[in-house]
Amino acid sequence: MKTRFIFVLTLFFGCISYAQTTNELFSKANNFYKNGEYSKAIQLYLNIEKSGLESDDLFFNLGNSYYKLDKVAPSIYYYEKAIKLNPMHIDASNNLVFAKRMTIDVVEDLPKTFLQRFSTNVVQKLTYDTWAILAVTASFLAAFLFLMYYFSTSPKKKIFYFNTTIFAVFLMIFTVIFAFSNYETTQKSRSAIIFSSKTDVKNSPSLDGETVFELHEGTKVTILDALSNWKKIKIADGKIGWVNATDIKEI
Repeated sequence: MKTRFIFVLTLFFGCISYAQTTNELFSKANNFYKNGEYSKAIQLYLNIEKSGLESDDLFFNLGNSYYKLDKVAPSIYYYEKAIKLNPMHIDASNNLVFAKRMTIDVVEDLPKTFLQRFSTNVVQKLTYDTWAILAVTASFLAAFLFLMYYFSTSPKKKIFYFNTTIFAVFLMIFTVIFAFSNYETTQKSRSAIIFSSKTDVKNSPSLDGETVFELHEGTKVTILDALSNWKKIKIADGKIGWVNATDIKEI
């Protein structure tokens, strides 16, 4: 019992010490950024990332630092990572637009169906964890409203609670659907950023393959498959090909 208590106490103080160290590094990195010492800020931010911490603000600051140094691919990469963790990060979304203007490739999106647009503009705007929390909240609300309906004696109140219960149930159903849809999309979608200044996209996973088109740093691609050190990718306009795995970095 005493040994277990000492272990828990050591773990507790270790977590506090880790949090303090991380906060100190983050504060120091922010000061470097404010003073225009972007390379030093990046080094500290990367050290925090290597420690296992994932934060939309951390990735946002990394994206800003790389953007200040005109590093196209890393800035876009970290803005995308920030948005992946927090789709509602408005500053990261806005800065990503500016960063993309530094890219060479002009890739036009394929026309989307209504459901695809709805998924992008609504379902994907929140993480699946957030949709799940909303679903649980809606279920508790539905249960509460049903109890109010059941125990209410006034006809007007019964009608009111009945209607609001139905609304809460539908809200719960939709949020559950959105949560599963978002989760499946997130798990299946593997995006990456081209980090090489120029990469040849081939029609087969080999150096002898024919080059079908070229991509440049900063362009976002979707990973469809992998074979050895090759990745099968797709870009927004529907073109597909194989690139060397060392030329891209998965988000």
